[in-house]
Amino acid sequence: MSMSKTLLLIITGPSCTGKTTLAQKIGERFELPVISRDDIKESLFDSLGVKDREWSKSIGAASFGILYKMIHILLKARKSFIIETPLNPEYDGRKFLELKQEYDFEVIQVMCKAEGNILFERFKKRSESGDRHPGHVDERNYDEFKEVLLKGYQEPLDIGGKVFEIDTTDYSTLNHESVFDLIETATNDT
Repeated sequence: MSMSKTLLLIITGPSCTGKTTLAQKIGERFELPVISRDDIKESLFDSLGVKDREWSKSIGAASFGILYKMIHILLKARKSFIIETPLNPEYDGRKFLELKQEYDFEVIQVMCKAEGNILFERFKKRSESGDRHPGHVDERNYDEFKEVLLKGYQEPLDIGGKVFEIDTTDYSTLNHESVFDLIETATNDT
């Protein structure tokens, strides 16, 4: 990968679309650090404790604050990196446009999507598996996430740069090399 500018690679999409796994594989392939909002949130749970859904939302808001602080630090240092988290096109779109006014960087968005019913079932299975950090209290928010999950995708941020949609309905068939090729081609075009 050759770039004349700093690269911010955004891996986003609804919960349970495989963002974390994909971001880790891309990070390994291109030797880029991956910043995951869930990692930040879970670290805060470990430090501050686990409570109810309202507490989880408060910790979630704080984790976004930390995420954006880390983004500022890395962009200021002109370091390329990956962030992995669901994003809100309206709110986060504005935040990233502000970042683009302050820093010179290229952006690539990898939008993970999946068939909605499968996504909702994955979400329930993950929350009931005991593998997810208990601070998320996912088992208490099926109704809250159902509409978003059944949609199966989210809109990209309107911030310029390349946007790639990756269907993860059957993650086992995802060709990671083809994703790497898309990113490689996009970075060579800049």
